[in-house]
Amino acid sequence: MSKTQSPTAASPAAELSRAALVLADGTCFEGHGFGANAQAVGEVCFNTAMTGYEEVLSDPSYAGQIVCFTFPHIGIVGTNEEDIESINPAVRGLIVRADATHPSNWRNLATLDRWLKRHNIPAISGIDTRALAARIREKGMPHGVIAHGAYDIAALTKAAKDFSGLEGLDLAKDVSARQTSKWQETPWQLGKGYGEQDKPQFRAVVIDYGVKRNILRELAGVGADITVVPANATLEDVMGHKPHGVVLSNGPGDPAATGEYAIPTIKGLIDANVPVFGICLGHQMLGLALGGQTRKMTQGHHGANHPVKDLETGKVEIVSMNHGFTVDSATLPTSVKQTHVSLFDGTNCGLRVEGKDVFSVQYHPEASPGPMDSHYLFERFAAAAKRRA
Repeated sequence: MSKTQSPTAASPAAELSRAALVLADGTCFEGHGFGANAQAVGEVCFNTAMTGYEEVLSDPSYAGQIVCFTFPHIGIVGTNEEDIESINPAVRGLIVRADATHPSNWRNLATLDRWLKRHNIPAISGIDTRALAARIREKGMPHGVIAHGAYDIAALTKAAKDFSGLEGLDLAKDVSARQTSKWQETPWQLGKGYGEQDKPQFRAVVIDYGVKRNILRELAGVGADITVVPANATLEDVMGHKPHGVVLSNGPGDPAATGEYAIPTIKGLIDANVPVFGICLGHQMLGLALGGQTRKMTQGHHGANHPVKDLETGKVEIVSMNHGFTVDSATLPTSVKQTHVSLFDGTNCGLRVEGKDVFSVQYHPEASPGPMDSHYLFERFAAAAKRRA
């Protein structure tokens, strides 16, 4: 690959402002800017999802990251107020092959460009996203800077080099709720929108490390009376709500860093025999609390089409994933059983504790976007919680 990639012919070059993506090794992709006229630095990853770009961009797990979509046309269905996964998106920036400037969908309320401007997220289009994805696949996720507007290549290269990266970084504290709240919204239905859980069957506490709204909706949909608590909630804080079950949510950053304050709470819940369900970052920190270790992945898993095998049933699920760290299954104690593995690279994707209602998965069973193969996990958690209700 040459050090500088010029804009491709796919985007209408003349009327769009200039932008650049500069990586820490000096590689520069020049293209066309849209979204916020701003500069952003972060870890560059690619996402293979073909749909659901609004859900991806509003997923708090992308804090500290710049997302490159491998699907060539992004923005086709516009944006709306129903598909967001958080009120304040934490993603640093967006990279696309071509942005759709004239979206067409009956739910569309605003173009992606307008949505990005509202949330101060810079984006670049018109670059060779295949070349970038291939580079990430071969060399790992680089540090990079998106600059939309005036920019200096040398200064951007220095900014990318100076970025500390995600290892050792606790980002959950930045995206977590600041105070305790209740949640009642249930999953979306065609012609009805979102419903409301008014006849709960058990109490669930969700520890918010960067929780996606659809996790909360799926829990409400299986009968949960949901209380959401901040990431730094103590065991006493959680148990004060008398939960029949606790969910450890998804979130961004290094699980070992967030685990400095989260693991004591998780260990206390396990010792108290409370049913625990971990998702993504919650899965990683549960692994740490049980005595395992985590490690940074080279390119991570980001997409809505990942095959995962359930080792206990032999079933293969197609799942949605978004993570850059993984639990090292070889470090788990014998009392912890590995339940799921990635069929892409064999990494750990699930675990459970023998003799306890404690389990977790690396992927996103709520999807949003993605297939619904794993919704049964919410039913499994609900069944365990109802036994205590």
